[in-house]
Amino acid sequence: MSNIVQFEIISEKIFEIRGHKVMIDIDLAKLYGVPIKRLNESVKRTSQRFPVQLTPAERDELVANCDRFTNIKHSSALPHAFNRVCSTR
Repeated sequence: MSNIVQFEIISEKIFEIRGHKVMIDIDLAKLYGVPIKRLNESVKRTSQRFPVQLTPAERDELVANCDRFTNIKHSSALPHAFNRVCSTR
């Protein structure tokens, strides 16, 4: 069984926000096979590494443009956007 993810699957989950190419926490959690809650708990512990959290307007635009994000439309938590892979130090 291969753990390699096809480029097409990843590339369709990349968005440009504030001039940076990012992946939204929901997609990243699915990619890694972890609950989004656990991913965001890790973000809170290392918040200096992940400075990008969407504004309500950015979230609304994302929801309007992508059907798969309708479940976050009325969420009180704003999604995080990841623009780089962090090394484990």
